[in-house]
Amino acid sequence: MTHPEIPTSPVSPPGFDADHFSLLGLPQRFDIDLHQLDTAWRSMQARVHPDRHAAGTSAERRVAMQWASRLNEAYRVLRQPLTRARYLCELAGYDVQAESNTAMPAEFLMQQMEWREALSLARENQDAQALGLLEEELQTVRTALVDRLRQHLAGPTRNYPKAVQCVREWMFLERLADEIEEARD
Repeated sequence: MTHPEIPTSPVSPPGFDADHFSLLGLPQRFDIDLHQLDTAWRSMQARVHPDRHAAGTSAERRVAMQWASRLNEAYRVLRQPLTRARYLCELAGYDVQAESNTAMPAEFLMQQMEWREALSLARENQDAQALGLLEEELQTVRTALVDRLRQHLAGPTRNYPKAVQCVREWMFLERLADEIEEARD
């Protein structure tokens, strides 16, 4: 596992602008070894943590803080499969546009409406069993979706447009899962 050099000079350090995977010495793929990610992050943090540079110049302390922030951001993105998938698409030049593009396949839109109705009814009736069934259905759909996404992001012939669609659908499922959790409370 190779990492970029981590200098503490105030100039823009080499490797600082590397993608998250390269920064942590990981292969650029959807399926990553989380233990390897944790180990790489801890190793890098031990080298750049601001406390380690407390006796340095203000410029050295500032650079250490920038590196620590940069590493934390990379770790946060790569740690979660959904944010990792979105990041992979964006690295390849495919913007997920989750905030501005609401276009979805008609079948998925119909399914969304059914889920929303089921959630609304379960809330209205305070039906914990219906919420549980809806959660189970979402988990099944999420598992199949992640399997499709994994296929689109694997191998030499990656299909990023389809991966982007999977990411956007997954983001919707996560929002709906959060709403179900809120309804349980």
